[in-house]
Amino acid sequence: MTNTTPIQVISPSTQQVLFQVPTLTQEEVDNAVSSSVKAFGSWKKEPVSIRVEILKKFCTLFEQKKEEIYASITSQMGRPIRYGQGEIKGVLERANYMISVAEECLQDDIIEYKPGVVKRYQRKEPLGPVFLIAAWNYPYLTTVNNIIPALLAGNTVLLKQSPQTPQCADIFVATLREAGVPHDAVQVVHVQDKEANYLVQHPSIQFVNFTGSIAVGKKIRQAIGDSHHLIGSGMELGGKDPAYVLPDTDINFAVENIIDGAFFNSGQCCCSIERCYVDQSIYDDFVEKAVALTKTYVLGDPNNQETTLGPMANIKFANNVRDQIADAIKKGAKSLIDTEKLFPTDKPDTAFVAPQILVDVDHSMVVMTEETFGPVLCIMKVSSDEEAIKLMNDSKYGLTASIWTSNEERAVEIGDQIETGTWFMNRCDYIDPALAWVGAKESGLGFSMSKQGYSQFTRPKSYHLKLSQK
Repeated sequence: MTNTTPIQVISPSTQQVLFQVPTLTQEEVDNAVSSSVKAFGSWKKEPVSIRVEILKKFCTLFEQKKEEIYASITSQMGRPIRYGQGEIKGVLERANYMISVAEECLQDDIIEYKPGVVKRYQRKEPLGPVFLIAAWNYPYLTTVNNIIPALLAGNTVLLKQSPQTPQCADIFVATLREAGVPHDAVQVVHVQDKEANYLVQHPSIQFVNFTGSIAVGKKIRQAIGDSHHLIGSGMELGGKDPAYVLPDTDINFAVENIIDGAFFNSGQCCCSIERCYVDQSIYDDFVEKAVALTKTYVLGDPNNQETTLGPMANIKFANNVRDQIADAIKKGAKSLIDTEKLFPTDKPDTAFVAPQILVDVDHSMVVMTEETFGPVLCIMKVSSDEEAIKLMNDSKYGLTASIWTSNEERAVEIGDQIETGTWFMNRCDYIDPALAWVGAKESGLGFSMSKQGYSQFTRPKSYHLKLSQK
């Protein structure tokens, strides 16, 4: 058996090795898949009602592990410890919703039934072993989106977490098993890229779901295309999400929420606000208030309760943010936050990046066209709805957008024209489990959550029974 290189988890705060995780060889991957196939044979036969009760117990157990969960997020990806409860709350909100609609969504669709004559119906069949690849920025939330409906639908799951947060996958799967999910029906697979690619192409894997960057998503799609069997895939990819602030908005409310939507989690959210278009009549006031609020953030050790902005998850991510800011300034943008004076923790060769507001920006700058995934908000003046709509749509991304106004009719009129999977009026950076999470353009493929989310993990099987032989 050939050994594989272990995963080294590096602390975002200290750049020291936290721990190492052994990775599976190709032979061990084959064994894991084989176990998953065998477990599928019995798990799919469990009534949905039984699976629902098991997943309800998972929710109870997961909440009881809050201190362990807080620590796993803060140590591995750097989110301030004070915000740990938010991830638990989100997991429970999403899991409980998908559990609450499972029996309704997974029941047979009766098309026609005439006793003694004919019966036609559709059954939702589980696919089999599915390979889920979750992301580090919200390690539990990007897992729960898909693993709960996949299991409830009767599939078995092999879960790979980002190498930045492997411990989170271990905690999640251990909790599912404690709740009663059979051991081999849900497995963690810590693997290097070669073995991950092998899993994507494995003939027994029936579906692949990936949360992460567009570049990696396209590589996975290519790998599936090059394999010898046809399977589906779901992709939850990046964003460059815009906000549009109209003159009739409550400006203090808009500033407070947009700044939070831009800087929470150090901006490391696929649906964070990265571009902000503000009507020219309130532009100066908006910028002034945004700068004042940004200056109140506390950048530092994520283990301190006072810290509101921790390090980015990795130095390479931090360097990408610094490069985008430098490129924008070189092309004429102006930075409004004196990071050296206000945020001395922000230093080269560290993952600590201060929150920054850029003005005098335009779409010739990388910071306005490519995902930044860091604590940077670009604010641009606009003179009309038409100009704002054109700029908001001037992107290869289409995950979410937000419109800030007191006029519902005007908001809907604008929202109808935005090329995006989700748009919000007077809120941002939130996933509603009752609404499909879907990306337009290059922000995604397929969707998760909502009642429709189960269709990603099932296939319809049609039953046509002619009950009479006359």
